[in-house]
Amino acid sequence: MTDFVRLYLLSMVVFFGLDLIWLGVIADGFYDAHLGHLLAEQVNWGAALAFYLVFVAGIVHFVTMPAIQNGNAGSALLNGGAFGLVTYAAFDLTCMALFADFPAVVVVVDLAWGVVLVGSVAYAGARLAGRVGVH
Repeated sequence: MTDFVRLYLLSMVVFFGLDLIWLGVIADGFYDAHLGHLLAEQVNWGAALAFYLVFVAGIVHFVTMPAIQNGNAGSALLNGGAFGLVTYAAFDLTCMALFADFPAVVVVVDLAWGVVLVGSVAYAGARLAGRVGVH
């Protein structure tokens, strides 16, 4: 198994776990309250899975692997936060531009979550890489 695959699987577990806590506990009801009028009755699980698969690959490729190669887990935290801000801003600000009455509070909360989530995933991956055989 390659270093990328090991790191990808580790990062997927961390990302999914943190996002599950966010969506299911911390922000429970937040998105329904602010975006209920835009939400589908059923989640499109195929699209959700595709997002997780592609997005975590981006975190590993663009943030975590370079931090490991430079021997600097702290850069994974900083650059992961920046990557989270940019990627979540692409989604949220596009929604705000295109959808009538897209709430600014959702944009602010989501951008903050993107910074925390992606920074945490990248940092955890860089710090725990050696435990899954990545050097």
